[in-house]
Amino acid sequence: MIWLTWRQHRKQVLFTLLGFAALAALMVPIGLSMRSSFADLGLPECVRQLSDPNLAAATREGCDAAFHRFSTRYGSLNLLAVLLITLPVLVGLFWGAPLVAREVEHGTHRFVWTQGVGRTRWALVKFGLVGAGGVVLAVGYGLGISWWVEPLTQATHEGRLGMIVFDLQGIVPIGYTLFAVALGVFAGTVWKGVLPAMGITLAGFVGVRAAVEILARPHYQPARTKTFPIEAEGPPVTSWGDWILTQGVRNPDGTMIAEDTRIQCPPGGKGPDGRTCGAELGLEPGAYNWQLYQPADRFWLFQGIETGIFVALALLLLYLAVRRIRRIA
Repeated sequence: MIWLTWRQHRKQVLFTLLGFAALAALMVPIGLSMRSSFADLGLPECVRQLSDPNLAAATREGCDAAFHRFSTRYGSLNLLAVLLITLPVLVGLFWGAPLVAREVEHGTHRFVWTQGVGRTRWALVKFGLVGAGGVVLAVGYGLGISWWVEPLTQATHEGRLGMIVFDLQGIVPIGYTLFAVALGVFAGTVWKGVLPAMGITLAGFVGVRAAVEILARPHYQPARTKTFPIEAEGPPVTSWGDWILTQGVRNPDGTMIAEDTRIQCPPGGKGPDGRTCGAELGLEPGAYNWQLYQPADRFWLFQGIETGIFVALALLLLYLAVRRIRRIA
């Protein structure tokens, strides 16, 4: 059974490895270039210093200028990062969806399941080998992309918890890949055709990923709040890498006056018309800036929680797929 599975999927393995080799040939030179520029601009030292409340204004301005130069040079790579998050679903589309659907569509399941190999054993061997291959690919993908994207994450305030970059690195690609493969397998047991199974896999993967990212991830742990005055010397000190969920300006009684913004004025600052800073918004004395955020040091905790969610979903889908296979005529 193992030999048969290898014979059936060896071309997929070969094409997948060739695709990863081509991706590595593209990404490694870009990654080396980013790391070289990051070091040449002195950004590692800036990342270390920016959370220091006693950092000199001149040093802060120099670091901000260096980050701006780096972002100008490599900011367009964020579009490439968007494309990279599709790799797990591609594994589900081309490995998971055809696994059962192709056998049923061609009618070969009648031959396979009557040659001394029970349906359950066939399913467990197939799912186990394909799942193990998916895990190996996901581990290599996660390690490689984590190395590649590190300079980009260090150059942004949200760091590794930011949208998209969180999905690219660490251990979550393992959960995404297993879920995509399991969803493809299950879809193939319900819609007995390769193309319908692939379509359902794509739609289901995108829907679940979006729901978890938007609705669940911000609430894995209770968010923390941070407040700082509107009038202060210099910019507010914030922890580099915190994921800011929402922010705004509030009056002393807690009423939100302006959402998704913050105000920073020098002490006693007034506008050209002589009004106190922020008076045009209806701010009362004692108004303050407010932020709701997830700390940067929760990255691995969030990675573990999200990976667990998708692994659990994958196991559930595989269990349902095995039950469906027993009922296929």
